[in-house]
Amino acid sequence: MKTIKGPAIFLAQFMDDVEPFNNLKSICEWAAGLGYKAVQLPSWDDRIMDLEKAGTSKDYCDELKGIVTEAGLEISELSTHLQGQLVAVHPAYDVMFDAFAPEKLHGNYNGRTEWAKQQVKYAATASKHLGINVMASFSGALAWPFMYPWPQRPAGLVERAFAELASRWMPVLDHCKEEGVEVCYEIHPGEDLHDGITFEMFLEATNNHDSVKMLYDPSHYILQQLDYLQHIDFYHEYIRMFHVKDAEFNPTGKAGVYGGYQGWTDRPGRFRSPGDGQIDFGAVFSKLSQYGYDGWAVLEWECCIKSSQQGAEEGAPFIDAHIINVTEKAFDDFAGGEVDEATNRRILGID
Repeated sequence: MKTIKGPAIFLAQFMDDVEPFNNLKSICEWAAGLGYKAVQLPSWDDRIMDLEKAGTSKDYCDELKGIVTEAGLEISELSTHLQGQLVAVHPAYDVMFDAFAPEKLHGNYNGRTEWAKQQVKYAATASKHLGINVMASFSGALAWPFMYPWPQRPAGLVERAFAELASRWMPVLDHCKEEGVEVCYEIHPGEDLHDGITFEMFLEATNNHDSVKMLYDPSHYILQQLDYLQHIDFYHEYIRMFHVKDAEFNPTGKAGVYGGYQGWTDRPGRFRSPGDGQIDFGAVFSKLSQYGYDGWAVLEWECCIKSSQQGAEEGAPFIDAHIINVTEKAFDDFAGGEVDEATNRRILGID
């Protein structure tokens, strides 16, 4: 067993155009002041970093690392959620996802896709420059509009979608493998990788690529009514990243999993600050520790009620209180003895 690292905080939801949230130095000082030990960086936010420069210059990455270190923190991981999303976009979402790409690529589907793939490659190289061997991403989605279809899906549609998804990701995954970096896909509704079965389908489509790994976030599982603890039993060998985000699911006679198109506050399934929802984080941290997860526990704040400042202030002590310093010896070692084959044979009546 190994001890989980933390607390860390994902900065994406806290970035703003006002101090201290508008640059890397001041937001790291803010996070350190709240008790965090590491920051997960949104690689698309130019207030934090120039990703292309980070992917081509180790000196620049050393500068970034220096800024974070000076604040008393580490960089836990880089995130490429938005760029990964753009690797595969179904036309139904084409206009909405243009906002994730540079304006010059709006309306240019193929150009945007190639830009996104290159961005993830830059992030992999930047991660290597920073001495980090994992990064977060989304898979993107081609089949999601047909998740709950009417009329029924034509035979082979899903298989074709995953074959195309894999073909887009394979050059990126090969680059990541060369750089010694694993891509931790966040299992998330809206992505083609949204549960364990679809993760396995992607693994198969990529020939079990060594760089395909998982970001575990139980909040997305409770909203799907998926067993978020047994999921760890199934996939612990792939879990390389962990978001600490809470959620609750309170179905009514009017709405359930699909939410009735309601806003986050009114839908049955909604995100909450850690400790305010229904996730049993004691059990989550126990299972991850049992299986030897030694990555970071990273707060991702997305609460529909509580303020981000309060969520951040409460997040560090919440994570710290759940981290288990794993034991190096069994509780009953005091009653044990040295291995003695002859004694064991006598006890068992073998002689």
